[in-house]
Amino acid sequence: MRNLHSEVTLRILTELKAGAIPWRRPWSETPGRNTPCNGATGRKYNGVNVVLLWMVMQSHNWPTARYVTFKQALELGGHVRKGEHGFKIYFVKDLKVAEESEDAAEPNVRSVRMLKEYTVFNVAQCEGLPARVTAPPVIKPRHRDARDPPIEEFIATTGANISESGDHASFFPLTDSIMMPAFAAFDSAGAYYGTLFHELVHWTGHKTRLDRDLTKRFDTQAHAAEELIAELAAAFLCAEFDIDGDPRLSGYIQHYIALLEGDPKAFFTAASKAQQAVDYLRELALREPAQAAE
Repeated sequence: MRNLHSEVTLRILTELKAGAIPWRRPWSETPGRNTPCNGATGRKYNGVNVVLLWMVMQSHNWPTARYVTFKQALELGGHVRKGEHGFKIYFVKDLKVAEESEDAAEPNVRSVRMLKEYTVFNVAQCEGLPARVTAPPVIKPRHRDARDPPIEEFIATTGANISESGDHASFFPLTDSIMMPAFAAFDSAGAYYGTLFHELVHWTGHKTRLDRDLTKRFDTQAHAAEELIAELAAAFLCAEFDIDGDPRLSGYIQHYIALLEGDPKAFFTAASKAQQAVDYLRELALREPAQAAE
């Protein structure tokens, strides 16, 4: 029987062991097409599927990161070109399982979470789709060296206590504060914001917010898992804002490899919690001004 968790984890491990980091890309070179979404519904893919579709995008020169299923292509009035191969993405489905018991008149019904896969195609692999689905977005590239007003506004909506001092970036749970080096200390604006996104993700895990205690799930690997969550979530935000992030390789790569080799579901958990952190930050940004001022 196939183990989908192990199959996906093996793909990630292969990249990491080859020295590649699947969630690191020069996002500023492809503004507006960094976050994969469904071309039919406009809904963004999330969690592990984002990373998997990024891996697909790296090997192709498609003008947009929109995908459809074979059926959706037909419903949109087009079709997948003959000979094209799709790509697997995954979702969790709750299945109801009835268990008979001699002591109970009615069977006990419990919910079992099952990982399912389905196939999608990039819209560039299709023909006859409407222009609203296939046309690449027109996005103005961001300035590489200056502070970015939309990102600054996004960060301000979090209400996080952020100070610029010292020579390294850290989140301090005891004081619930983030310390960053000065903006000018970074090679680019993207490196500064990517680092700050990383620390903001740690900030979301504080007990007063998402209360992300990983010790029960990962035991001695909890720290490596938290760093992987912060890396993934920061990458999701960098891609969304079309910035490159910090170009330096993470010092935790070997720890990530050890984590994934020992737990085939670890990457799925980390990607899910990374998505949860990003969604939490987005919700803060979408609050009414009066709420944000409280």
